[in-house]
Order: sequence, then structure tokens, then C-alpha cells
Amino acid sequence: MVPVSDGVELHQGPIVMKVTALTNDIVRVRIGRNGTLPEDASWAVPADVRGEHVSVTAAPDGFATADLRVRFDPGTLRMTMVTADGHVIVRDAPDPVSFSGTSFTLRREAPQGESYFALGDKTGSSADRRGRTFVDWNTDAFGFSSSDDPIYKSIPFFIGVGGDGGSYGLFLDNTWRSWFDFAHLDPKTLVMGAPDGPIDYYLIAGPSTAQVVRRYTDLTGRTPLPPMWALGYQQSRYSYMSADEVRQIARRLRDEKMPTDVIWLDIDYQDRNRPFTTNPTTFPDLKKLVGDVGKDGIRLIAITDLHIANLPNQGYAPYDSGTAGNHFVHRPDGSVYVAPVWPGPSVFPDFTTVAARQWWGTLFKGLASDGIAGFWNDMNEPAVFDTPTKTMPLDNVHRIDGDGFASRTAPHTEIHNVYGMENARATVEGLETLRPDERPFVMTRASYAGGQRYGVTWTGDNSSTWDHLRLSVHQLLNLGLSGFAYSGSDVGGFAGGPSADLLTRWFEIAAFTPIFRDHSAKDTPRAEPWVDGADQLAIRRRYVEERYRLLPYIYALADQSARVGDPLMRPLFYDYPSAIHASCNQDMTFTLGGKLLVAPPSNPESPQPYDVCLPTGGWFDYWTGLPVQGEASVNADAPIQSATQAALPRPTQAEVKIQEVPRLDLLPVFVRAGTILPRQPLVQSTSETPDGPLELDVYPGDGCSGMLYLDDGHSLGYTRGDFLRQEVRCTVTPDGVSLHFLAREGRYAPWWHAIAVTLHGWKGGAHVMANGKQVAAETKSGDQLSFTVPDSENDSIVTVNRH
Repeated sequence: MVPVSDGVELHQGPIVMKVTALTNDIVRVRIGRNGTLPEDASWAVPADVRGEHVSVTAAPDGFATADLRVRFDPGTLRMTMVTADGHVIVRDAPDPVSFSGTSFTLRREAPQGESYFALGDKTGSSADRRGRTFVDWNTDAFGFSSSDDPIYKSIPFFIGVGGDGGSYGLFLDNTWRSWFDFAHLDPKTLVMGAPDGPIDYYLIAGPSTAQVVRRYTDLTGRTPLPPMWALGYQQSRYSYMSADEVRQIARRLRDEKMPTDVIWLDIDYQDRNRPFTTNPTTFPDLKKLVGDVGKDGIRLIAITDLHIANLPNQGYAPYDSGTAGNHFVHRPDGSVYVAPVWPGPSVFPDFTTVAARQWWGTLFKGLASDGIAGFWNDMNEPAVFDTPTKTMPLDNVHRIDGDGFASRTAPHTEIHNVYGMENARATVEGLETLRPDERPFVMTRASYAGGQRYGVTWTGDNSSTWDHLRLSVHQLLNLGLSGFAYSGSDVGGFAGGPSADLLTRWFEIAAFTPIFRDHSAKDTPRAEPWVDGADQLAIRRRYVEERYRLLPYIYALADQSARVGDPLMRPLFYDYPSAIHASCNQDMTFTLGGKLLVAPPSNPESPQPYDVCLPTGGWFDYWTGLPVQGEASVNADAPIQSATQAALPRPTQAEVKIQEVPRLDLLPVFVRAGTILPRQPLVQSTSETPDGPLELDVYPGDGCSGMLYLDDGHSLGYTRGDFLRQEVRCTVTPDGVSLHFLAREGRYAPWWHAIAVTLHGWKGGAHVMANGKQVAAETKSGDQLSFTVPDSENDSIVTVNRH
């Protein structure tokens, strides 16, 4: 064992192991099998982050940072990571690393009280990964079920959530066909490995799930602040077949008073499915179409699949320029790889080279100048037709340059899982060049760890079933824990066609998810919000409207996510760790930003009453504004939500249990006591300025606070100080409640000039003073007090005292 300034290096025969502390709570482990460490390069972790280090304190059995200790058995290389006070975070199994040819296997202990989350959009009967084995291999998985694996993404990062509520994270930075066995074959052991490639992984100490996710995004990056319109309702279908049909859809959305920001164009807007073309007959003037629907505040997003039609000497510019620059993937014999996709025989950009990414970015010039607002990178696993593997041959040759790698060629087996991410990267970098002061919006189907830096994602070609509605919640939660703050599912299901009730329930839940897109497949029943009649439309519209009213809250969450890495949509234990032991089935329960708890039925198709367990501390019903009255209980042995976990003695769990009776027109939503929730008057799109004051709903309780955030919603001006950020706090006083508006950050001027406050849980009259001036107040039914105060950018106090 050889101490180094930031860790330790160990040798065991031909095996070398270097363990270093990047920060006080992140440890990097690299293992080489022939006396040489793997190349210090990564598609996921930037060089400046890999280069971070802190000095450690050497110990006879390892080293210590300010937050943790790392201990080793030098004879077996078995490692244990513990907290500063000796609590075990993670411990290797007795045989921690082994090799077989080019493959490797790593083993960790899997305590019976530990659950596992993240790993991207993997499927399963619950969000917990324990008791299952998964493979990372990006796959075109049309028609996937809740038990199919692999599917679209490969994110080799998981979070262990312990029986005591503590959490840690592990990111295995290996792009090959890696695999993870979460105590499946051996109930006491977590096993992972890959057929080739580096042993290079990071351990994140936690102790909370939130801290793990924030530190993971420190490593792999965060999604930049998206344009505000991306948080609105989005309408799509494969496909709207003409510009006239797009105009009709836009007009119907406005006639039905359905707030909408985006309509998507699937592949049929193109000329014979050829990327970067438009059908001259059905879409004769794309720029005019953009302008026409733009008058109603609706933007267009266009699909741009990566396969380029193989059309030599036919005047197809993407093929010609790509060939001239030698930008396509090759076969081992040096010829360009050609295979069938939507345009027929196609070639594939080699996105692992800087030159190919730059060339790809130039292809967006025409669509960008026509005003297309965002782009959709589909089929980028990469998907290939008429082959059993659904993808290109494993021996295809890619060229690598940059990102810390030595310039070389690599087989597709190594590049496959990063190919879709590098496609999205090339699109984003191209848009940053073409529109340098606009926030790019790119949606990708396939990705790898760190892909959140380049945009948003969705769960792929799902199905119109109740099971897929349930699965979508699990997938979106785990994508959020995997760094993807913005993800969505095809609302209503892509394949099959939803029943009226299924589509309505999906709309209700999607209104509280990061990306809200209604999308359906060709040759399936239409799934626009009006298709099932006025009653169903009214419910769906109500939830879309509620999302738009909540945009100030959602946009403030977006700002927080861009700065610290928190997902918008979270499992309940993210903010309330003891909720992992709730006595209720919480498979479908989640929060939007920790403050709004959304509690659909765990079996959404069933009319059977169900229990909702709320963490102690107080909750209000979002729809009525009234405090929740339920049965308080303490459960020392409450089973957690995964049936795969053993029932071991656990810390006592306090909760409030209520019973809900499913109603199609009502999705139970609760607000945490201590929340100051900003809302706005209803608009039909984010291009419309709200008319009236900003609304603040105040729910007094411990740690009472809220955040206001605003900017112009589309440019990078916020990076130069053109934003507004203001914290608001409330305190319960002996005489009533005090509101404290802290001084604002930034120089952006808001659309509101006054703030309408609703104070919940208030009984009787009140005397309200704002900065020394009396303000009229009105008591409403439901224990609510309302009043309006002038907007102020300066530090100010509002007092509410009882008569």
C-alpha cells in the first residue's frame, strides 16, 4: 500500500488499484489488471472534474477525508468506506474483483435492508431495483413490457438507500455492455461487471439521497436551464401529415382553450423520410407554418433522425457534405457502413469525432432559420432495420478524438452506449453556434451517463395500458435520480390507443411531471385531448390549466435544478428519508419539488380505496386549501414498498395515513406545511403575459419558505444577471404570521406589480401591515385569508395579526 497525497495505491500481483478522493465525499477507484491503470478519459466526467482532488490523512489501513474513511485489506483489495464516526457506507464482498479474459466482475455487500434506485429508464414492477439483474445496452425497444431489459438508455449509476435512510451512490464509468445484479442470484451480494473496458468507478458517500444526486451531477453535469416554453403542454403525433393539419390542430387547441406551447413534427414532414428535408407538397413553406402557429403562441419541434439517406450523386446535401468530410461510420474493411432505416439505405455519422459533430451541427441551419424551436433526436441507439440485433455490427469502426482519449479507432461494442448521447451533443453544440444567445432544446431517446448536459429525454415507444402508466412513474423517478431532471413519457401511450379513462388519468399525472407531451403512433386511435368528448376534455383541460398556473413554482424548480442538480420529480424519500419505510404502497407516489405530493392510486385502473401515507410535519389538500386530517401512526416494522426487501427491524416511522377513494376527475395532491407556493393567472401559452398579480399561497409550518425566479424565458441573458431570484419566508408569531420578502438577486423586471397572498389555516379576521402601511384583508371560507401587497424588490416585511 503506497500513500499518495489524495489517496492510496495498492498492488496485488499484476493488479494495480488507485483510490483517490476528488472531494471529501467522492472517491474514485481505478483498477488495472496488468500493472497499468486504465486511460484517464471519459465521455461522462469532464477532465477538470476528474482532475479535482483533496488532500487526505494517511492511515495504516487506508486514508481519511474530512467526511469519511476508506479502509483496505491489502491481501484481497477489499475496500470499506465508512463515515467519520464509523458507520459503514459501502463494503466490498470477500472476493471484490475478478477477471476472465477481457471481462471483469466487481462484488459488494448488499445488506438486506438496502434498496437500489436510478440506472435510468429501466423497467420493473417497482422503482426499486433490488432482486433484479440489468444490462446496459441501448436498444430500440418498441413494444417493451414492464419486465423487458435492456431498453433505450445506459446509465451505469445507482443509489443504495439503506435501512436507516442513509444513501450512497456508485457510478461505473464503462461504456461497454455492462451489467448489474442487485442481490438477484445471491441475496447478500451486489455484483456488476462488463465484458471489456476500464474499471473506473466513483463512490459518493451521501448520506442523503439528495446529496448523492447533487454530487453525481457535480461529476457528470447538470441540465442547463431550459426555455420556459418547454415546461408547457406539448401536442404530438406520428405524424401530423401536412402543414394544413398542423394548423388545424393549433386552431382546435386554441378553440378548446387548451393551453399549449408546442406541436411536434414527426418524420412525415420530411421528403421521403430524409433528414433535413421537407416534403414539398405537404409542407411547402415551413417558415410560414412556423409564423402562422406562432401567432397563437405555439412553437414547432422537428424530428431530425441521425441516419442520412445513402444517395450518392443525387444532390442530397447532407450525404454529399458528410462524404466529402469523411464523417460516416466505417466497416472493418474501410468501406462506409450502409444499412436500412426510415429513408431506406442509410449511412451513420461518426459522432465520436469533433469534426463529425461540428459538421452535423451545420445541418440545422435551414431548420433553425425557418424558426423551428427545438429538435428531436430519435432512433439513436442507433436503431437499424432488418437485423436481429436492431443495431449496427459490433465490429464497425469508430474514430475517437478529444475528451481525454488518445486518438484511436474503437469497435462499436465500445461506442454503442454513448452514440446517442454524442448525437444529442452534436445537435446542442450546433444550435449553440447557430443561435448563440438562445437556449437549445433537444430531446434524445438514447443516452449515457452525463447525457443530461445535452437536453431532455423520454421513455420511448411505450404502450397504451394501465401497466405502462404505472411504469412511466417509476421510469421518470429513476431518470431524475440518474441526473435527467427533464424527462417525460408519451402521454396516453405510443402504441395501441388509450381508453378514455386511461388518457384522462395520464393527463392528470403528467401535469406534475417534468415534460408533458401527448404523443401517439400512426395507425392508432387519435389521442388529442378532445377525442373522448366534452366531459373527458374538461378534466384534461383542468389539469393542463393547473400546470400553467403552477409555472412560477415549476420554473423556480428549474432554476434550482440547473444550479444544484435536484430533479423536479422526486420519490418521496428524496426529501423525506424516513418515507422509505412507509406502511402504504407508494409505488405511484411522488413529489414535484418536494413541496407538492402527488398520490395517484397504486393500481390506477382500480376503483378500490387506497391509503396514502404522508410524512409527519403537516400537509394541506392542494385543491381545497384545508389542512389534512388523518390517522397519525408509528410503525416500527412497516414494510417498505419493494416486496423484494426482507422485513428487518427498522427505526420507528411516524406518518399520517389517510384513505382516498379513486375518482376519475380528481388526482389527490397535497402541499407540505411550511410551503410558500407561487402561482400565476391562467395563460394559453408562455408567450402570453399573465394578467394580474402574482399569487402566493402560504401554508404555515416549520421552515416556511418559497422561491421566486424569473427571466425572459428563452435567452442566455440569465447567465449575465438578467434574472430575478427572491426568497420569501414566513414565521408563525404569537400574534399571527410574518412574511419576509428578502432582497432580490438579479436585475430582471417581473411582469407582476402586485402580489396576491392567500394565507391558509387562518381563522377569523386580521390586521395586515406591509412595510408600515395597512392592507385590506378578506377572510374566505375554508380558513383562508387573502390580501394584496405591492411588489417590492427590496427587503420587506408583511405582518398578519389577529384582531
